[in-house]
Amino acid sequence: MLYPEMFRALEAARWNMEKDIPWDQFDASKIAPEHLQTIKMNAITEWSALPATEMFLRDNRDDSDFSAFMSIWFYEEQKHALVLMEYLRRFAPEYLPTEEELHEVRFEFDPAPAMETLMLHFCGEIRLTHWYKAAAEWHQEPVIKFIYETLSKDEARHAGIYLKYMRRAVERVGDSARLAFAKIGVLMANTKTAKALHPTNLHVNKEMYPQDSVQSHLPDPGWLERWLDNQIHFDTIWEGKVVNGILRNLSALLDVPIRSAKDLSQYRKRMASSVG
Repeated sequence: MLYPEMFRALEAARWNMEKDIPWDQFDASKIAPEHLQTIKMNAITEWSALPATEMFLRDNRDDSDFSAFMSIWFYEEQKHALVLMEYLRRFAPEYLPTEEELHEVRFEFDPAPAMETLMLHFCGEIRLTHWYKAAAEWHQEPVIKFIYETLSKDEARHAGIYLKYMRRAVERVGDSARLAFAKIGVLMANTKTAKALHPTNLHVNKEMYPQDSVQSHLPDPGWLERWLDNQIHFDTIWEGKVVNGILRNLSALLDVPIRSAKDLSQYRKRMASSVG
């Protein structure tokens, strides 16, 4: 089992919201309404770990090890929502999400293949790691800057643990896992289409389409593109870091040289022929 090891690793890295966040360093002169609005949207987006966890537990009923890890992932992601809301509660309570706004992002996700979903969330954690790094650079207010840096480190750790479960899947089921990971990797590493691809803005419930992404249930559904393009300026350099992180880890996982999305696409085609 991986869960006991993962529990110890994340427990050792855990931060305390009351003691480790430098709340006393808040500087009101360095925060503006546009910052506060994005903090609110990030908080609500993090809250969507609730329906994601429900999805993971439903679709991994045969995997108690991974399901147990969800107890940590869910706790830490909800803690991300909470620390962002605590920032707003202390310094800008008028921007604090309502319970209704939080509940709005809780809806059922359609069942999906477990391996593809695992890979999707691995890529999502890499992307969020860099989104939060960019957000920390954009913000100048010391407390929220520290918070985003802290959240980025958490997301990077989560990506590393998802990768361990992916390696376990390759060891257990072989080429079918390799194909699933390559298929999603091609989608997530294609810089022409993947700029903002993250589990929270993908369509996940056919009956609710087109209002079936987490982002579509936010009070401001269009905030993400503005945040990326006009505020944190998540440009091609940042995007390259995301893609390189996905390809580098997949290359090591699959034990083949993968230097570009094209390499990965060719690998996927070979795997499809082999498995098919």
